[in-house]
Amino acid sequence: MRRVGFTTTIPLEVLVAANVVPIDLNNVFITYPEKATLIEDAELTGFPRNVCAWIKGIYGAVVASGVKEMIAVTEGDCSYTKALMEVLSLNGVRVYPFAYPAGREAGPLKAEIEKLMSVFGVGWAEVGEAKTRLDRIRAKVHEIDRLTWQENRVTGEENHYFQVCTSDMNGDLEAFEAEVDAFLAQAAQRPERKERIRLAYLGVPPIVAGLYDFVEEVGARVVFNETQRQFSMPYGIQDLVEQYRAYSYPYDIFHRIGDISRELEKRKVDGVIHYVQSFCFRQIEDMVLRKSIKLPILTLEGDKPGDVDARTKIRLEGFLELLEERS
Repeated sequence: MRRVGFTTTIPLEVLVAANVVPIDLNNVFITYPEKATLIEDAELTGFPRNVCAWIKGIYGAVVASGVKEMIAVTEGDCSYTKALMEVLSLNGVRVYPFAYPAGREAGPLKAEIEKLMSVFGVGWAEVGEAKTRLDRIRAKVHEIDRLTWQENRVTGEENHYFQVCTSDMNGDLEAFEAEVDAFLAQAAQRPERKERIRLAYLGVPPIVAGLYDFVEEVGARVVFNETQRQFSMPYGIQDLVEQYRAYSYPYDIFHRIGDISRELEKRKVDGVIHYVQSFCFRQIEDMVLRKSIKLPILTLEGDKPGDVDARTKIRLEGFLELLEERS
């Protein structure tokens, strides 16, 4: 089947309607057995050392996976994406741009979606059918999220995994839905977890491994994964354009804060981990979050793939001790 990669979440309904295999290139990179080699290969090609590792990883993922078509989100995501498009185009990859309008206007967003539909030869009727199919799976992932924060039966890592996979449904809707169904059946029978501290994870998914497991080893648990939850289209909106207007990740920080604040209160969160990626413009948003959120915040920075390091573990332990003293 035709395979199409993309650099961050796009209107997945269009690709499903076109009967192509959707591939979130971030997921290809982060699950690749030798992730570090993808970054090294990108640097050997000429990518600077001080460029975000996700961009270099995506470049390496395209080369390693043999993807020949991709959608690049040129507005609403990484500022390096336009240059990445140009490099990949030189390598024979066909690249289609997609832009989330900065002002969240419905008209320009609809035009971008229709431009994508034109590229893949589908109309609104087919896209609507694809949305119905996707929403059925998304609703089950929303139940996994509810079991995380309301019934305390799901780990932070499990919550992260199933929500982040909704960006491309692992490239196989039927297989992913079967995986979700099996997990739900098992998770619903678990005893309630008893971690003392409830945490929120804000920011892009981590490039480092073991963060969630370590947090649980020391008596806390992530009950809110902000960006991962956004990939699952959590609001149940029927209109496709409105769904992607409500999707908070590509828009300004203040739109995100509205969603974050509601979830922090609803989920009874004690403290916040804000993860930032080295060399990313989103690091600057940490200042805004700290002025807007009244809970204690620990900012963690990640650079390249690898296990969570000793310094980060020490900082997490200190942060959790602070939260214990406050409780």
